[in-house]
Amino acid sequence: MYGAILGDMIGSPYEFDMGNKTKDFPLFSKETIFTDDSVMTIAVAEALMETEGEPEDRRKDAVIRSMQNWGRRYPDAGHGRRFYEWLFTRYPEPYHSYGNGSAMRVSSAGWLFGSIGETRRAARLTAEVTHNHPEGVKGAEATAAAIFLARTGSSKEEIRAYITREFGYDLSRSCDEIRPSYHHVESCQETVPEAITAFLEGMDFEDVIRTAVSLGGDCDTLTCIAGSIAEAFYGVPDELKAEGRRRLPQDMVDVLDRFENRIAC
Repeated sequence: MYGAILGDMIGSPYEFDMGNKTKDFPLFSKETIFTDDSVMTIAVAEALMETEGEPEDRRKDAVIRSMQNWGRRYPDAGHGRRFYEWLFTRYPEPYHSYGNGSAMRVSSAGWLFGSIGETRRAARLTAEVTHNHPEGVKGAEATAAAIFLARTGSSKEEIRAYITREFGYDLSRSCDEIRPSYHHVESCQETVPEAITAFLEGMDFEDVIRTAVSLGGDCDTLTCIAGSIAEAFYGVPDELKAEGRRRLPQDMVDVLDRFENRIAC
């Protein structure tokens, strides 16, 4: 999850098209903070770890409880309006969203399961508790699938081919073609393909992060998604992990450590 969290943090100062669409920027500054992307990434990971091997209905219930718990713990992390209302609803129901929130929180599903089928089923259920629109589900599944493929040895061209075939995303454009007209948009269908493209073009973990930020738009979420895939393919430099940990509260670090120990087994 380091890749997702670092992507969120590093992208956060440039959200809402606040950057200069360049790869030349400081990775960390006083404005580099975690947002709702990191909070929900932690929440989903905790729920999936605690319900390993249990039926899907119990896993969904756990995801809902965990997301509400963590969201209420960090209510000012930048949650969208509809999701914020969902966090404080006594009987939460999905609201047919196709927003990119389903994809930004799903990275743990790409690591915790032994097959692409299990990975996609887990990603689907984490999306459906809120983002049950087909595009919201697709964004989560595509992101988790890309992570699974990256961590299990697939090449970038194999990942590109799978995502294009299974999800129908257009990955033919280069970042140079995307960048000039790309703007702040919060849908899966206009965030996930761009994030995957940034991963495909990046030369190492840091370069993926810088490439994603350079696209602009909903920069923390786009870079969170790109970073989550980049971690699975490249790993994350220790110095970036250390800096990310320093900027997280202890309760989030505790879940991150549990997750890292779990996937190391």
